[in-house]
Amino acid sequence: MSASAPSTASSNAAKLPQRPYGKRAVTLSILGFGGILVMNAEQDHANRLVAQAVEAGVNYFDVAPSYGNAQERLGPALEPHRKHCFLACKTTARDAAGARAELQASLAQLRTDHFDLYQLHGLVDMTKDVDPAFSKGGAIETLQEARKSGQVRHLGFSAHSVEAALAALDRFAFDSVLLPVNFATFYAGHFGPTVLKKTQEQQVSVLALKSLARQRWPENHPERKRYSKVWYQPLTDPAEAELALRFTLSQPVTAALPPGEEELFWLALDIARRFRPITAEETQALQKMAATIEPIFRA
Repeated sequence: MSASAPSTASSNAAKLPQRPYGKRAVTLSILGFGGILVMNAEQDHANRLVAQAVEAGVNYFDVAPSYGNAQERLGPALEPHRKHCFLACKTTARDAAGARAELQASLAQLRTDHFDLYQLHGLVDMTKDVDPAFSKGGAIETLQEARKSGQVRHLGFSAHSVEAALAALDRFAFDSVLLPVNFATFYAGHFGPTVLKKTQEQQVSVLALKSLARQRWPENHPERKRYSKVWYQPLTDPAEAELALRFTLSQPVTAALPPGEEELFWLALDIARRFRPITAEETQALQKMAATIEPIFRA
């Protein structure tokens, strides 16, 4: 499969659907653009890739300081389109001072005066992540200050642990959670249902990760070098990828972020452009498939 973008005619034929985000009048494309896509890219290539994504209807972009030089590449590439796009960033710091430093550095590198969404990144462990972030002097203080000053408009977090996600939702009124929503983790790992239930009860938007994940890379797998930006084995078969992404987008989510490989981004974009809800028969097929896979996350 080619990693090239769809033609202009194809891009204009069917724009991406959008869904509401948060409690304000904001809508996001159901497929987002992960900053890892432009990590290590030449700037001209990053510029073209972002422009092609925007032309295809993508208005949701997500990045983090931990994604190598992605911020440095995304900033100039997104600058011409910034006023029309929803830009999300993150901090891995758990203390207020560290989060403040990361926020200011990210704003500068991304050439913007505000983030539409700023998130606590990668909450997993209660002791190392959740407790310090929400304690006195914790990172949550910086997020609140930034929202009050106008440097940030919405607040959220990403989590790879059900325990951490539920605890964070209990401790603060977030606008959204960035969470793995994947058929295998959902059915075989029981990861997701309880968090999705709670977000619906609290009217918190869900942004989905790992929709095209199959499993962790098998040792010495021949395609691992080809998909070097993905730490898990992705679904590359178009039929399987379509079922997996349609499963994710059939859950109560606003948008999904595909893997950070161009080939998989364009595959996901094509699927999202013609999205239709997953059927009962297709769900049964995914449940059978999930039973044969070791999910990348378990509850």
